[in-house]
Amino acid sequence: MNELSCTMIIFGATGDLTRRKLIPALHQLQYGGHLPEDFQVVAIGRREITQEEYREDLFHAMVAYTRILIDEDSWETLARRITYYKMDLTKTEEYRGLQTFLKERQHGENFSCNQLFYLAMAPEFFTVIVDGLKDTGILEETGNWNRLVLEKPFGKDLASAKVLNENIQRAFREEQIFRIDHYLGKEMIQNITMLRFQNTIFEPLWNSRYIDNIQISVSELDGVGSRAPYYDQTGALRDMVQNHLLQTLAITAMDPPKTMEADQIRDAKVKLLSELILFTEETSKTNVVFGQYESYKNEIGVQENSVTETFVALKLFIDNARWRGVPFYLTTGKKLPEKSAQVTVEFKAPNQCVQPEGEPCQVFDMQPGSQVNILEIKIQPKEGISLRLNTKKPSVISETVVAEMEYCQSCQNNFNTPDAYEKLLLDVIHGDSTRFTRWDELALTWYFIDSIHLDQVPLCEYEDLGRGPWEAHELLERDQRKWWHVETHKKEAPNEDP
Repeated sequence: MNELSCTMIIFGATGDLTRRKLIPALHQLQYGGHLPEDFQVVAIGRREITQEEYREDLFHAMVAYTRILIDEDSWETLARRITYYKMDLTKTEEYRGLQTFLKERQHGENFSCNQLFYLAMAPEFFTVIVDGLKDTGILEETGNWNRLVLEKPFGKDLASAKVLNENIQRAFREEQIFRIDHYLGKEMIQNITMLRFQNTIFEPLWNSRYIDNIQISVSELDGVGSRAPYYDQTGALRDMVQNHLLQTLAITAMDPPKTMEADQIRDAKVKLLSELILFTEETSKTNVVFGQYESYKNEIGVQENSVTETFVALKLFIDNARWRGVPFYLTTGKKLPEKSAQVTVEFKAPNQCVQPEGEPCQVFDMQPGSQVNILEIKIQPKEGISLRLNTKKPSVISETVVAEMEYCQSCQNNFNTPDAYEKLLLDVIHGDSTRFTRWDELALTWYFIDSIHLDQVPLCEYEDLGRGPWEAHELLERDQRKWWHVETHKKEAPNEDP
């Protein structure tokens, strides 16, 4: 057995996450030859189902959700690695049966003692599962390793997150815990550090002297759907901003890490998150917008008087030498015109940027037809990078034309971007925690979110598949700015009587 060989034990093996994400990702890893030779899966669920029925159900999920055609040999090899195990995870005595089952398998020729526990479950089950594993000795280490993967949400605020973390750390050390945020596995999120730190044309300009503002936006076409009961208790602020958007912000704005090792990168993110300026009652009122799409209360599972936000836009600032005075605009919402995500960097006009010595970059104004430079990092649906530049139009007179340099990663022939879960699962197997959230990062994001005075933020209704509430447009308009790729409604003038 080698160091990478392991048994992946999935709690929630019949749920959507396993069927839609985990098994398709494992198939792709199997197809690419990335899984260790002795890799095995124990899939734990409550249903009374045979091995053949379970594998057939997984195959149908593969057909529906895998990103490439299913390779028959790869699927058959993976299917042989998967064993379904029925148990009620709320009953302590059933963990003793699981312990016996695992020990018997681990004495076999091709069954590793290294254990990767994946909790594809709601957070209310995390503590009971971890306690069951610890109390029955399943986590005993005799030269093997144990790793734990947790899905969001991790708490509903800082206080609940602390309690949950303390419960989990009774059984697992911090270096064994992999808190997954699938956004950190997205190709273009990973590309942000490459773009910044491997290109000398950007990092010297990555500060308040040259950048006017940065926008991070994630739009979703669909409504809440089957997630309505969960979502109505959570909302967009906790479901999206606390994790995906703030993690993207941290990677975009952090200082260069000392090295590209996991803890050095996470140290840089922690430093940045600790420098976010907290909201006050006044800034909660002026710099945060909540919205709810018109048909939200008609969704099955939503309370008829719900005040849960399905849209958030906010303006925040960072108190450090690099970013002091630069606004960061974050927005996310459901039932918008398209599914998209991007980071947009708006540079200052040449007569507004400041050199390190304090002198303006240049004294003359921009030529007619010129626009500010825009760098856009496109996360989805198309992956790529575009940079807007001003150039001279071919002419006998001096005219300016805007040119756009674009690299479309997902447009390349035969380009096959790995799914985020493929990369993240492989990272866990290799013990690489770079793209996972450390506890101090998580605590700081909750600390920041908790600073918003929710009672000061009005809830604005917006049209299904419209551009979001007009108040989100006003958030930038009063700063004489605009959203570059997430358009929002402007306030319509009231009808006047004839």
